[in-house]
Amino acid sequence: MLQALQGIKVLDLSMYLPGPLCSQILADFGAEVIKVEEINGEWGRWVEPLIGRQSARFYSVNRNKKSVALNLKQEEGREVFLKLLEKTDVLIEQFRPGVMEKLGLHYDKLKTVNKGLIHCAISGYGYSGPLKYTAGHDLNYLSIAGVTGLTGSSAEPAMSAVQIADIGGGTLYAVIGIMMALRARAVTGEGQFCDISMTDGAISLLSYTLGEWSGQCKLPERGAEMLTGGYACYNIYKTRDNKFISLGAIEDKFWRDFCTRIDRPNYIQMQWARGEQKNIIDDIKALFMKKNQQDWLEIFGDLDICLTPVLSLEEMSEHPQVREREMMLRMPNYQDSGRDLYLAGIPVKLSSTPGEIKLQFPEVGQHTTSILQEAGYNEMEIEELKEQGIIK
Repeated sequence: MLQALQGIKVLDLSMYLPGPLCSQILADFGAEVIKVEEINGEWGRWVEPLIGRQSARFYSVNRNKKSVALNLKQEEGREVFLKLLEKTDVLIEQFRPGVMEKLGLHYDKLKTVNKGLIHCAISGYGYSGPLKYTAGHDLNYLSIAGVTGLTGSSAEPAMSAVQIADIGGGTLYAVIGIMMALRARAVTGEGQFCDISMTDGAISLLSYTLGEWSGQCKLPERGAEMLTGGYACYNIYKTRDNKFISLGAIEDKFWRDFCTRIDRPNYIQMQWARGEQKNIIDDIKALFMKKNQQDWLEIFGDLDICLTPVLSLEEMSEHPQVREREMMLRMPNYQDSGRDLYLAGIPVKLSSTPGEIKLQFPEVGQHTTSILQEAGYNEMEIEELKEQGIIK
């Protein structure tokens, strides 16, 4: 079956989120993704915890790919890279600004080799601004973006369990940028440079919160706004068995039905009464502590009011909705390691050109020889490069 990105070739120089996840998404939809990694393999292969000989995290973002082991610190290695680039559609890299320039592989040079190349550079702060050369991780980007300062329902900011800036601000915007650049190239015949900042992406995710700030003419307060536990209708409640229920009854009809079912009709008109929220929340918290999570799910079972259990990863993986959508893949006792490998499925469901998970994970340099042969190198040249330590 035809896949949406069939015929697109991608070189991926990145080692950990968000780059590998970006290229995995492209690979799931048919792109030929070639990991260009160091001779001894990328850093992400060896990070604990391991399953078999490799990192469990490596498996989570590197399916459906090929691997070329190449020493870019040597001139001969860079020459091989430029040769591979001649027939490449997309280059993904995640170095800090300046690194590709030091290697002599900056976009201005690369486009002379391949004018149709789309060079997607994912970085923490982007290719401009006073922080462009600064190191960082997801927590730092979210902190600069103002997200961490608003996260949590207590007096102190809370860390996110998901890399929002890495994935939401980096991976997904990189995919979007690549897709738009491919569309533009179909019209102009020329590629372009995609400057993806994880901080920029995180800021863009604040759209609703920026609306609150604008509309209220004051800064949102952590723990006091709708998205941070300040309202009873949009909150998380603990149950007697130390589990939790999430309630998202924002719409009037949902809140009305919820209040009626718990026998609190007087709360219906106080849904948005800011001064009343603490008392309402405290009362509902005490109420939910009287029964177990499953009891409450049964009590509200016939009402469609945006009420759901808070699930653990294990519970999520077995949920009927998740299983029906094939969003969790489980590989029991993977590589006889005694551990099960869990992988996320494909979240984009296309009716005519669907994605496909092949569950193939490349060994370091597994495809070096075949890919160099496709690029025009003969056996003698390839052996010489191996002897020089340029490839593996």
